[in-house]
This record gives sequence, C-alpha cells and structure tokens, in this order.
Amino acid sequence: MNLAAAQPSALAPAAAAAPVMLRLTDIEKVYQTKTIETVALNRVNLTIGQGEFVSIMGPSGCGKSTLLSIIGLLDEPTSGTVEIEGRPVTSYSDKELARLRNEKIGFVFQSYHLINDLSVLDNVELPLLYRAGVSGKERRRLALAALDKVGLSARTGHFPSQLSGGQRQRVAIARALAGGPELILADEPTGNLDSVMGEEIMDLLLTLNRAEGVTIIMVTHDEHQALKTERVIRFFDGSQVQ
Repeated sequence: MNLAAAQPSALAPAAAAAPVMLRLTDIEKVYQTKTIETVALNRVNLTIGQGEFVSIMGPSGCGKSTLLSIIGLLDEPTSGTVEIEGRPVTSYSDKELARLRNEKIGFVFQSYHLINDLSVLDNVELPLLYRAGVSGKERRRLALAALDKVGLSARTGHFPSQLSGGQRQRVAIARALAGGPELILADEPTGNLDSVMGEEIMDLLLTLNRAEGVTIIMVTHDEHQALKTERVIRFFDGSQVQ
C-alpha cells in the first residue's frame, strides 16, 4: 500500500469554515433599580456557525434565558453588538427587528405557547399572518408542510387540549418551522416532557438540523440531551465559563 498516496497532501486546502450565523461581541445586560444593579450577562463573546446545533447550559438564574432573548431580538443588550449573518442589528428600528425575527428566527418554548381556542393548523399558520405578501392559500400550504415534517398531518383539526405534551411540542416546532427560519431558538424544549417524549422531540430537532441545515441554539438543563449537540456552552453567574 502506498502510504504517501493515502495521506492528504500537506498543500491541500483546509475545509472551509461554515459561514457565521450569529456573532455576539462583548454583550452585557444590566438591570438597574434605584437601589440595586443586577448583572445578567457579563462580556459574552459567542460565534455560532450556520448549521450548528449548540446547547447552552447552566444553573437557574445564570443568564441563559436573557441570552436567548437577546439572540432572538426580543431584548436589547445594555452594551455590545449582535450580528445576524454578518449584519449588526444595533441600529435596526423596531419594525426592522420584527421583520428579521419573523423571517429568520423560529422560537420553541418549554410551555409550548399554543392558543387553546385555535386548531393545530391555525396555531401553525399564526406567525405567517404577520409576513407581508403571503396569501391565505400560501400560509395554509406552508403550515401543512411544516406539520407533515413533524408527523402531525392527521391532527390539523385538533385543538391543543386534545393532544399529548409531546404532540403539543411538535406543533410548536411546526409553528417555528412554517416560515422557513434559518435559526431556531429552543428554550427547554424537553423540560415539560417525560423521558420518552423528550427523546422523540430531541430526535426531531437533530433531524431538522442534520437534514435541513437549520441552525439550532437550545437552552437546557438536561446534560444527556445537551451532549447530543455539536457544542455545549456553559454559563455561571452571567459569564460564559466554557
């Protein structure tokens, strides 16, 4: 066997790094009252590549949810820069931020945040109501396609109260997917589920990441689930420690 031929050439180009989806630079978040100052995030620097699946872990109160709110453009940092696909969003107007959230980011919450009076299909369509230029027919097509991806095509006419916890979380994931986001933010997506349902939801997220290249940032307390992702980022008292 020719070992030299089997080895990659020293002159061969290195594999290109994935384009950057998200970059946080020196992010600080401070809450102030007349008597106390609370530092929720302290000089956080973080880069997430397109197509990564990253877990954020740490004890309660360490700043995980605050960080996710800033990444999701729901809150502003006290200082520092947030960049989405290389574009700083600091100077964006509220209208521009809302459009960016609607088009680029999908949210999955621990408590599902479904509207009980709406059917499964209507819940999934809801974010698309706020997207300009999307007809009712197109909204329905996108919602049905998203529900098919999560295996709930047969449940479109059901209401959240008629579903199991795992099925409700699947609806929440379909709602996040319907608009074709490039980034999904999942806040404890398996936290309200038993171990079997939790595994199903985690497998679904992993499939979406690997098959469709969706970037996922997941906040979790579950070490077992976190270790299935590409990278675990740990926080303590508002600071990134790993």
